[in-house]
Amino acid sequence: MDLIANLALGFEHAFSPTNLLYCFIGVFLGTFVGVLPGIGALATISMLLPLTFHVPPTTALVMLAGIYYGAAYGGSTASILLNLPGTPSAAVACLDGYPMSKQGRAGVALLMTTVASFFGATIGIIILTLFSPVLAEVGLAFGPADYFAMMVLGLVAAATLTQGSPIKGIAMVLVGLCIGMVGTDVQTGQQRFTFGIPELSDGFSLVAMAMGLFGVAEVIASVHRIRDQRAADRPKITFLSMLPTRDDVRRSWFPMLRGSGIGSIFGALPGTGPTIASFMSYAVEKRVSREPSRFGKGAIEGVTAPESANNAAAQTGFIPTLTLGIPGDAVMALMLGAMIIAGVQPGPRLVVEHPEIFWGLVASFWIGNVLLVILNIPLVGIWVKMLQIPYRILYPAILLFICIGVFSVNNNTFDILMVMMFGIFGYVLMLLRFEPAPMVLGFILGPLMEEHLRRAMLLSRGDPAVFVQRPISATLLALTALLLIWAMISLLRSNGAKQRGAAAVANEAA
Repeated sequence: MDLIANLALGFEHAFSPTNLLYCFIGVFLGTFVGVLPGIGALATISMLLPLTFHVPPTTALVMLAGIYYGAAYGGSTASILLNLPGTPSAAVACLDGYPMSKQGRAGVALLMTTVASFFGATIGIIILTLFSPVLAEVGLAFGPADYFAMMVLGLVAAATLTQGSPIKGIAMVLVGLCIGMVGTDVQTGQQRFTFGIPELSDGFSLVAMAMGLFGVAEVIASVHRIRDQRAADRPKITFLSMLPTRDDVRRSWFPMLRGSGIGSIFGALPGTGPTIASFMSYAVEKRVSREPSRFGKGAIEGVTAPESANNAAAQTGFIPTLTLGIPGDAVMALMLGAMIIAGVQPGPRLVVEHPEIFWGLVASFWIGNVLLVILNIPLVGIWVKMLQIPYRILYPAILLFICIGVFSVNNNTFDILMVMMFGIFGYVLMLLRFEPAPMVLGFILGPLMEEHLRRAMLLSRGDPAVFVQRPISATLLALTALLLIWAMISLLRSNGAKQRGAAAVANEAA
């Protein structure tokens, strides 16, 4: 009965005119940027973050969340039609979606991705609804030492489970922690690492960092990476061409179930998210298929399984962020930052102290996913037309909106300078193959970790043994140590394989 009452409270808030409007804006913009390759939800959320400062916290989160899972819906469109993934998690859709497009079955692929996205999102929302309150109750038993250990585990997991080198990931986490220390000490009131710059007395702006690292850097990189496609390259999509055959439907049900399960698990784990869930789901389907040779040549299950995993992960990614205050990826870190800026502290107390925010957001997921089905199926033709926007017009407009957005936060030109600096820094990180996401996680969690560390040390009267004496913190730190050991072993094996490969090439040349 409590669950029904909580959902009723959530839908009461979600169906308010303001929240409905912002939910529609969020899913529409999310689908739009998901369709356009090279932008992504992260850059869009970064650009629109200033808009959330002028609305209630629930409304802000509804819009930002809509952008996130809306991009998960729309990201596969460019993958299927142009072989250009709109988002990283939609890259798997290129493997079988684009061959289907060349076979004249682009409409079927687009419709089935929408169905798979809705199916996966529905499973993810059900799991979010059922397990979030339980996890929040467990989190109420956590003390400062436990929170500190959990945040350390989250950062290490995000760093070591990234697609690049785990050493580079850990390095980026440390850079984020160092940047997060800039500003005024909360307890002493002393400024630290500001180097006499008064604008840094409050620390670096999350909005400026996010816009620079993910907005400006992505634009700079995309200018070299993406070329405008000719309109003739885009197939005509009609409603009749979108109707799947019975065989398509039969082949899709079990892959969507498996994909939803995989996505739900990986979405709730820190450091994984929709991208890893999509690739893992594709690998599983290829392994269990009776005809693995079909994959890569237009197999419908190679499209539906990753899409259901992608969207299930996008929903369950909110579980640790809302209930424990631990973001699993950079998008969730921005959501966490938006909540903190709005004066709402995420964590186990959120469900108890702000049930209208938590359950209103959960209810908006149901509404948003229904809106996405309404938008995606009838308006596929419009999304295809949007792919004709020339990038020479699109990217300067993005830079203009970034500058306007960051200036509107504090009316300070120093923030625009910070955006440009972080943009250049982000582009350099791309060239060096460093992922900026762990840096943002370190920047946001750094002050929270420091707060819990100091509180734990005060309660234990300066005894660091408190971190291993409490069962929860000791277990979490042990898991952190195991992750670090696993990362080092994986790195050594990778280097050994490269050396053996180089030696074999040298022997053949000799």
